[in-house]
Amino acid sequence: MIKIVIAEDQQMLLGAFGSLLNLEDDMEVVGKASNGEEAVTLVKKFRPDICIMDIEMPGKSGLEAAEELKGVGCKVIILTTFARTGYFQRALKAGVSGYLLKDSPSEELANSIRNVMSGRRIYAPELMDDVYGEENPLTDREKEVLELVADGKNTKEIAEKLSIKTGTVRNYISIILDKLEVKNRIEAITQSKEKGWFK
Repeated sequence: MIKIVIAEDQQMLLGAFGSLLNLEDDMEVVGKASNGEEAVTLVKKFRPDICIMDIEMPGKSGLEAAEELKGVGCKVIILTTFARTGYFQRALKAGVSGYLLKDSPSEELANSIRNVMSGRRIYAPELMDDVYGEENPLTDREKEVLELVADGKNTKEIAEKLSIKTGTVRNYISIILDKLEVKNRIEAITQSKEKGWFK
């Protein structure tokens, strides 16, 4: 029997997921949490095989709870409405075994749980396209300049480090902003981090 804890802050969904999974012959929902804090407590108490976690919950988010549960021996599946690359990257770092979107068919959830139990990792195909399908439009030199900007270096320091003129650094920065379609350096850095383009 696969023991499951579900964490979801919308009570109606929490009940629905619980009922659906309890209908499966090989699954039993042993605990239901309405936030990340409760989820961590229930996982430590019931030692389930799987914890299904929403991301945006009051108090502790699903991602924070997943990070805390890393290495506890319970596999975490994120089930969310948010197909955001930044969230997905963070979930991967937290070692989650699955990342599914709530608009997936309900039978997919039970199949995904069985697949995760057999040692596979299951990620929504839309997210894989986002993560691996989007190429970084910057050249190697532009990436280098942006990484130095992200390290807090000013134009003069970047010019010295790369042995180029300060005017050339400014040109690079304006090309970077154009290519990434952002207004300023901070947005450029944020976008590159979210897309996992920094080393």
